[in-house]
Amino acid sequence: MRPTIARWAAMALASATVLGFALPAQALAPPPAAPTRPIVPPPRSTDLPGLTGLVDGIVRRQLTDDKIPGAAVVVVSGGRTVLAKGYGTADAAGKRPVTPKTGFFTGSLAKLFTTTAALQLVDTGKLDLRADVNRYLTTFKIKNSYPGRPVTLEHLLTYTAGFDDDIVGLAKADPADVGSLARGLADRQPRRVRPPGTRVAYDNYGMALAGHLVEIASGRPFAQYVEQHILKPLGMTATSMAVPHTAELDAILAGAYRPNGDGYATVKGQYGPWTPTGTGPVTTPADMGRLMLAQLSNDPRLGRDVARRMQQQHYAQDPRIPGMGYVFEQRPRNGHRLVYKDGDVPGHHNVMALLPDDRTGIYVVYNGGGVGTTAPWDGQSLVDQIVDRYFPATSQAPPALATKAEDLKGLAGTYRSTRTSRTSIMKVASLFAAPSVQAHGDGTLTTTGLSPDPDDTTQRWVRIGPRLFQERGGQARIAFTGDGTLTSSMNPSEALEKLAWYDTPTPHVILLGLGALAFLVCFLLLPVKGLVGVARRRSRTGTPPEPAGPRAAKLLAWVTAAIVTGFTAAVAVTVSDPNVLMELTALNSPRFAALPFVATTGLLFSIAVTGAAVVAWVRGWWGWTGRLSYTLLVVAAVAFYKVAMTYNLLALPFPTN
Repeated sequence: MRPTIARWAAMALASATVLGFALPAQALAPPPAAPTRPIVPPPRSTDLPGLTGLVDGIVRRQLTDDKIPGAAVVVVSGGRTVLAKGYGTADAAGKRPVTPKTGFFTGSLAKLFTTTAALQLVDTGKLDLRADVNRYLTTFKIKNSYPGRPVTLEHLLTYTAGFDDDIVGLAKADPADVGSLARGLADRQPRRVRPPGTRVAYDNYGMALAGHLVEIASGRPFAQYVEQHILKPLGMTATSMAVPHTAELDAILAGAYRPNGDGYATVKGQYGPWTPTGTGPVTTPADMGRLMLAQLSNDPRLGRDVARRMQQQHYAQDPRIPGMGYVFEQRPRNGHRLVYKDGDVPGHHNVMALLPDDRTGIYVVYNGGGVGTTAPWDGQSLVDQIVDRYFPATSQAPPALATKAEDLKGLAGTYRSTRTSRTSIMKVASLFAAPSVQAHGDGTLTTTGLSPDPDDTTQRWVRIGPRLFQERGGQARIAFTGDGTLTSSMNPSEALEKLAWYDTPTPHVILLGLGALAFLVCFLLLPVKGLVGVARRRSRTGTPPEPAGPRAAKLLAWVTAAIVTGFTAAVAVTVSDPNVLMELTALNSPRFAALPFVATTGLLFSIAVTGAAVVAWVRGWWGWTGRLSYTLLVVAAVAFYKVAMTYNLLALPFPTN
């Protein structure tokens, strides 16, 4: 799985008339006919002088600066392995050095095996890329949310099926607790939130479903099919999709860690029933080197022309921006074709990048999240630096075009990723991570929150075509379409949709913050005010005690404020470390799962406070100042819980979006 769970709170994650009327040409075009023999590019030079020194310096600095225990890097070029090396330790005690034969969780790199298996079965006629997946499903069916618009295998492999994203509680700490793939898919079928083929949005459920289709079509468990038809033919003897693992694989598996003070803490949550999407499978860097060599040579052991079809673009949200292969993302660099896949589970982070025309592949993996979960970016950064050294640009970027400011004003605004969950608590990601676009009078744009580099969140863009922009001083491109969609070459696996002003995070954060502040003030001041009142009554002989009704109303307000303040503080602590958050979310641990119930309890008490406010005005309690203060708390509660409901922070039995 991707690390978005860890980032959704730490880093700052549609037009219905357009959705569903036209598929991009890439999505409609039939796959190219498979040749009778695999196409093998001519060998390129494997002379990468100074590679070991370059990688040594980068990785060792990453491990030290970002507090990651260990890593491994494999580079293949010209049909052979030119670098395979481990760094640091596989365990927090430092007793096991990382080597190319150390085991790591694959995370979403398992999707490459799922895609390979599915395409093999397409070639044998057991699966059809464009058939309704319900044609194959037997124990459950995908809901017919969009009549006449069925989900197909092609949609699953390009992340365009239209499923909502919800992986809260998907993982297990103990592999023995993992259930079957079919049951996991049936029990956790998400809502279909858009017609298939209309938006790209990274999709774990869809890929798990593709793995189940492999099971149905082959008549074998997913892990068994992959082992027999992919792993054994390639000699990947230390890779497995099966959960639990064998004792031999567990013995070589690196630990999964996060920084903790001066040392490391173990993190859990790497196992789950959706193994085809990446929860549970393990591999070694040496085995991933074998996979890269097979991909780069279009090895027939993967299936006839399967590798080339995986790497070929099949969908683009905007034809001017590189899009999706089958699971592989198109991420050209320096004018060289590059296909990319990364994968993450708590504590293990992988990146694979292939340059098919240069017959070169790079794989890097870490067994720690790093400070602020920087490991995913570290992997991408290493790939970029290797490519920049050995495959530099051969041409200049296109010149900027003169643009009037008014031509750009419609592009400015706040955007939300298509991956943003509409139904789960994961939606709160978009409250803190909504990219924004600013237009300037000189015809340039500035974006905030688009860059994957945590140290470079703001980017400047110059126009090179109609609604098409090049990063100033960089290689990234962004494009805008007339329906309010932003597409970025930095992440082809999701698009961004422009938000109306009332849906943007800014007013929501303000309302949430003011509501939380009002509850905090009430929580702190009511006891003080109560003590002062008691002292005054004692100093004035004959002053009667406050009636029971007003006292009960104050106590009710204080208890409500205590609950909401406690909830707010718990959320702040939970999201303060994204590595912890990733683990808690994946496991839906009691500490995390309790949050919506605490918030809902506060809502129920707030409703009671609202009733008490009405009674206070009817019976004239406390005087004008007291009644007005109490009423303001009700207003704060309305604001707070309106936002909480919008972002699925409550444990409600009905959908709010």
